[in-house]
Amino acid sequence: RGADAVGYAWRDGGPGVRVHKQRGGAAGLLERIAVPDDATQLLVHVRDHTKGPPTIEANNHPIRHGAVVGIHNGIIANDEEVFVEFGFRRAEPEMTVDSEAIFALLEWDDSPRVLERLRGTMATAWLDERKPGELRLARGVGRPLWLGRRRNETFFASTREALEVTERTLGIKLKKREVEEGALLALEDGNVAEIGSFEPDRSYVEERQLPAVRAADEGLRCLQRLAALASL
Repeated sequence: RGADAVGYAWRDGGPGVRVHKQRGGAAGLLERIAVPDDATQLLVHVRDHTKGPPTIEANNHPIRHGAVVGIHNGIIANDEEVFVEFGFRRAEPEMTVDSEAIFALLEWDDSPRVLERLRGTMATAWLDERKPGELRLARGVGRPLWLGRRRNETFFASTREALEVTERTLGIKLKKREVEEGALLALEDGNVAEIGSFEPDRSYVEERQLPAVRAADEGLRCLQRLAALASL
């Protein structure tokens, strides 16, 4: 969708989460991505920034706040209020990205209902170093979230089309479904281990609807390169 920054985070069954991020779009990452064979969980994010300049690396995703490392699609309109209300401090002083409010709250309280404190649009995923075997996903309002499942593997993406690209690239077939608004899913060993719910704040109205894709040429370059990699 965007090309301001790209990043990924992974872990290999232990508690620690490793993060890599760089400026630019995903096409510039495909030749450099390096994830160990024993990685069990992986987050990937391409940023089209709305708040928090991408020139400051800490604003780019995946975002770390304490033990929580996460990615987010959407806009959190009350992030500054959350930091003031709960007395949270930014993970790094120069950070201004709104998404950090999600992971600050989850670092403080990992129950689904804590997400009700947020106002805005959201689809999000995160890893918590206090929970080594778990990856969590949540969908608020205003942004899509899709699951693709296969045996003991679960993929997730913003769109069904992205899961279809995964199928073509890897030569697999996924059972696909859209996650409902207000759902939180915990994944363990590639399967959905727990489903929770929360009532997202629906008061926020976006002043302008962002287009689904704002870097079409970047997307085309990625698809062409993925096709070349899949044919090797």
